[in-house]
Amino acid sequence: MCPSYRVTQESDLSTGGRVRLLKAALNGELGDQPFADPVLGRAMDLCVSCKGCKRECENSVDMALIKVEYLAQLNQEDGLSLRTRLFAHLPIWLYRWPYLRKLIEWRNGSKLLVKMGEKLLGIAASRQLPVPAAIAFKLPEVRLPTQANKPVADTESRIEVVLFVDTFSRYFDPDIAEAALTVLQAGGYRVIVAEPAQADRPLCCGRTYLAQGMVAEAKAEAKRMIAALLPHVEAGRTIIGLEPSCLLTLRDEYKAMGLGEAAVKLAGQTLLFEEFIAREQTAKTLNLNLKPVDQPVLVHGHCHQKAVGAMKSMRKVLKLIPTLEFELIESSCCGMAGSFGVEAEHVAVSWEMAGQSLLPKLRENPNSQVLSNGFSCRQQIREGDGRSSLHLAQLFRDALV
Repeated sequence: MCPSYRVTQESDLSTGGRVRLLKAALNGELGDQPFADPVLGRAMDLCVSCKGCKRECENSVDMALIKVEYLAQLNQEDGLSLRTRLFAHLPIWLYRWPYLRKLIEWRNGSKLLVKMGEKLLGIAASRQLPVPAAIAFKLPEVRLPTQANKPVADTESRIEVVLFVDTFSRYFDPDIAEAALTVLQAGGYRVIVAEPAQADRPLCCGRTYLAQGMVAEAKAEAKRMIAALLPHVEAGRTIIGLEPSCLLTLRDEYKAMGLGEAAVKLAGQTLLFEEFIAREQTAKTLNLNLKPVDQPVLVHGHCHQKAVGAMKSMRKVLKLIPTLEFELIESSCCGMAGSFGVEAEHVAVSWEMAGQSLLPKLRENPNSQVLSNGFSCRQQIREGDGRSSLHLAQLFRDALV
């Protein structure tokens, strides 16, 4: 059920309510400037693009994709705000400005700067912005040469897979990418880290652009991604991703961008880390030696994981760790939802979403480790509960014998 409807009980914030308002806009019932209608504006503004409607509604309404187009229309009419540009271009800022880490630390520690940021940019003064890691993820120094279009190794050799290191894992949580690399190699796979086709900045799925309604920029990133990954797909390699919203952009949104058969091929061969581990376990091709883990684990699923049914894979692979006791938290959206939770006008609703089930469950279990594969989710949990969360790759890496 729509997270904003759950906390407000306003009918316009249900999927059906939003559909009715959008139909009214398209039918001319909201005047000459329908996208300026305040009722429609509020309904779309509080959509957190969780994709729950696509899974739960009988008509499979993809409100997240509709919101992208809605924002694109607003951008065309009103232009791009500075805040929109800052959030959308984050992958480029992180690549070009290594000193961004210091600036964010400075902002987070200064009462004056957080107040200025809220007044000038609409970034909530009460929120801490995530700080990039001191050292971003780097490719392993020792790498075996691999031709992208060379077929997958035969059964006598190590199976080759491709690891897509997204912007958030690369710059904020590089230990997650390193953990995934370690686990996959320990499992008997030869791992190729996805790189751009030409010497260029790292690959980006375009999610930050889509979230701000910047479709042309997102499409440009998608084309870079397809150019880099399609040869691997055609060679039979599986593309493995770590951040749900990023990997599932390749699998879902790319097919809606008019990128042709290449996007369809790529979508058909991409898996989340947990989906890949579950598949290989079923196929009995996984070779991991794991030791018992005694600390209980609470698992919070990212909205997009839930929307594609990936929590089934999460449950399956967690059972591979001996003695591990875990519980999947029955929760809706954590409330962070990308930049939504740090935007001044949304911060109260964001905390209401977190307070419905996620934070109470964490407080009931203060001694449990928390597992959450979503970058935004980990930020919300850290601020709301004070605990750092693990990604599944880190949990598996730490359980290796």
